[in-house]
Amino acid sequence: MSQKDWDRLKVLHAVGKGLLTQKQAGLQLRLSERWVRKLLVRLRQEGDRGIVHRLRGRASKRRLPEALRQRVVKLVKREYADFGPTLAAEYLAKEHGLQVSKETLRQMLMVAGVWKRKRRRVEEVHVWRARRDCWGELVQWDTSEHDWLEGRGPKLYLLAMIDDATSRALARFAREDTAAENFRLLASYLERWGRPVEFYTDKDSMFTVNRPFREAEDEAWPEALTQIGRALRELGVGWTPAHSPQAKGRVERFFGTAQDRLVKGLRKAGVRTLEEANRYLELEYLPQWNSRFTREPANPTDAHRPLRGESDLAAILSHVEERVVANDYTLRYNNKQYQVTRTDIRPGLRGATVRVEERQDKTVWVRFRDSYLNVQVCDPQLYLKPVPAPPREKKISKSSTPSKPRSWMEGFKLHKSLPVWKVIKQETGEWAPSQG
Repeated sequence: MSQKDWDRLKVLHAVGKGLLTQKQAGLQLRLSERWVRKLLVRLRQEGDRGIVHRLRGRASKRRLPEALRQRVVKLVKREYADFGPTLAAEYLAKEHGLQVSKETLRQMLMVAGVWKRKRRRVEEVHVWRARRDCWGELVQWDTSEHDWLEGRGPKLYLLAMIDDATSRALARFAREDTAAENFRLLASYLERWGRPVEFYTDKDSMFTVNRPFREAEDEAWPEALTQIGRALRELGVGWTPAHSPQAKGRVERFFGTAQDRLVKGLRKAGVRTLEEANRYLELEYLPQWNSRFTREPANPTDAHRPLRGESDLAAILSHVEERVVANDYTLRYNNKQYQVTRTDIRPGLRGATVRVEERQDKTVWVRFRDSYLNVQVCDPQLYLKPVPAPPREKKISKSSTPSKPRSWMEGFKLHKSLPVWKVIKQETGEWAPSQG
């Protein structure tokens, strides 16, 4: 018997001894007087066992047939061995037409030893933060590095944005986690929904310039922006850094779910390339996420703002640097020299600072004040330094006299038939040829 049955038995025994009335027993057990009388009758006829529910220990009439249970377990072992019960139940219904609830499947897999309950690890406690009220008020932005294709294709990065109020997500795969790839994701978001109020990211070098430690609190730093930081300022969108991964838990949980569901979906679809991965993500996974895991915001007001007419996304979402125009109306960028065309030369241009934009299509645009200048790459042959000719070798004629002997040999007469030591003694008078 359960603890609840023992508690009932104690009260019913008190009624049998006349210590409690049936009405008082019903109030304590939260049962009607009629049901209390029925339990007392069972208690007198069957003893203490009479209060146990009649269906306890019996098989449910809605229990799945044993043949179906064995088929389901065999399918999961063969095709969905690393799937969780929830995801496996969805694929069984979609791919095989087998309707099994996730809890029933969980119990079946635990009995068969296919799946084990995971223990929750103790994590650092973080203060809970309420969601923002409006859609577009705060958007979390991050990148996940994972083996998304499980070795079937190139290494990919998943770049994602998720709304804090609704959990609506937008993502794309890329070969590299660069500012240019993040600009493509940002452009897709802006064109689809408009400008959010604020983005929430980590302190990666793409979003903020990491400074060394300040020796004094009031020490001044020159303002420096990354390419993404500059673009957000030009768009009029705010930016807030997160001090820990747990602070942006919404997007981290999105990646955790994707590393389970999306990886298995890509595997079942046989995806092997970047293009196929983005196609599956756009047509299959994101619609499932946005229809199942999103929620209605507390305030139905849409906080997104439309793009302003003067906002040129191609110019804003490009790599921007500043250059100084030389006296000959040229400027250098990316190891190339560009010449401003004669028709675009205007007062104040020489020595002025211009804005150089390298756009997504790799074209270079130069803007001076509020207008763009026509530039062309200079011919590199005109600016190459002449290479000096190698020095000529001096030819020695056969009729030239040999070089003079060294100073220590001067005064000595060399004889081909005598050794050097005999020549030296002969010259000094210490040895004569007659001596042998």
